[in-house]
Amino acid sequence: MQSENTDILNLNDVKTLVDDFYTKIRDNQLLAPIFNNVIKENWPMHLEKMYRFWETILLETPTYSGSPFLKHAKLPVEKEHFDTWINLFNQTIDEHFTGAKADEAKWRAARMSEMFQYKLDYYKNNPAQPLI
Repeated sequence: MQSENTDILNLNDVKTLVDDFYTKIRDNQLLAPIFNNVIKENWPMHLEKMYRFWETILLETPTYSGSPFLKHAKLPVEKEHFDTWINLFNQTIDEHFTGAKADEAKWRAARMSEMFQYKLDYYKNNPAQPLI
């Protein structure tokens, strides 16, 4: 852990965030089985993708492209999973970072969580609708 919390300023900061966050995910009784079942032995590849995703979102460096929702659409997740995910994410931010980018990261993660929950609920309640 850093001795003084600074903001998320560069790719190394993004890697600190992602690595520590996913360590918490892999240790969490609720989330670990879901992530490990899907990712299996491909954690290094997943972490690299998450570095690119958050680097693009927070540092405005266009290294990620894609549509994350579809990859998550059929996972067996409910509100408690999203709540746990966002709590672990915010805890990780707070342990390492303070500042505008840290606040933005928490805000963006919360919006993603809300959007994913909304879309998943919609498709669960409208099974005739194709996943887009």
